Amino acid sequence: MKIQEPMFIAEISANHLGNFKRAKKLVKAAIDAGATAVKFQTYTASTMTIDIDSPEFRISDNHNLWGGRKLFDLYDEAHTPWEWHKELFDMCLNEHVIPFSTPFDLSAVDFLETLQVPMYKIASMESSDLPLIQRVAETGKPLIVSTGVTTWQEIEELVDIVDLSGNKNLSLLVCTSSYPANPIDSHLNRIKTLKKHFKVNVGLSDHTLGIGVSLAAIGLGATIIEKHFTLSRSDGGPDGAFSLEPDEFKNLVIEGSNAFKALGNSEWSIQVSENESRRLRRSLYIVQDVKVGDVISSENLRAIRPNGGCPPKFLPSLLGKKFRNDYSRGTPMDVNFAID
Repeated sequence: MKIQEPMFIAEISANHLGNFKRAKKLVKAAIDAGATAVKFQTYTASTMTIDIDSPEFRISDNHNLWGGRKLFDLYDEAHTPWEWHKELFDMCLNEHVIPFSTPFDLSAVDFLETLQVPMYKIASMESSDLPLIQRVAETGKPLIVSTGVTTWQEIEELVDIVDLSGNKNLSLLVCTSSYPANPIDSHLNRIKTLKKHFKVNVGLSDHTLGIGVSLAAIGLGATIIEKHFTLSRSDGGPDGAFSLEPDEFKNLVIEGSNAFKALGNSEWSIQVSENESRRLRRSLYIVQDVKVGDVISSENLRAIRPNGGCPPKFLPSLLGKKFRNDYSRGTPMDVNFAID
């Protein structure tokens, strides 16, 4: 997957709140905010877990958002009904925005293939599910994998699986799988580590509040930014608290694109846009009318703007010499105007 500018992914996730009309409003708002792609999640509660009411099938009580909830109940509330997918995908395609999804089991992959999904995402929590990753990789479509809660060895294993499939369209996302995530836990320098070691596109799945961490990631070379997206955080929902609202996402796209463009290249050069400023920088000018033989001094020769004379670095060596000819005030100085 060759990326010319950052891909900005609006993650709908559970922010549809179980309402199809709201889901369509979310997609439209994401498109209007400038999203490159809109991502969904394809699962049911039964494909994620089983309905058991025991401590290990509950989220820890101290979790910021979902403490004490049964896994089955949370996923049942949060899932996107499969029958919604086609219409939501078509909304994106009609506006030349990429629709894609995160499958959480093999049946979801089979379903998404019937919709001719153009690319896939593997969630951090499934990054060790090598059979799932292999199945997705074998489609030959671009594959993005989040690396939250993933060991280095597990990343190597999933990269090997994708490579063995012949799929050369892998991207890895740095991710901190806490909700919301604290910027101090982001460790964005891992972007450079992943890029250097695996030679793939690297981006960020960002669960922090705001856009600062995402902008910093682009500065470090991230070419994919994924943020959860909602109409309004005050609407609630499982993901609402760490999602961007439309105006915020639009600002992310604008400032993120600017940050990417600002990276430029590493070769040192003066920009064409700087030509006038360079013309106006300081140089040596004769600032009093002088006669032949007058001694050059700090009173009659100064470093001033613009840049018509010789550079200021010559001033110390010129002081104390004499002018070769008569010169009027405002004449740009040349080293040949001086004689010993």
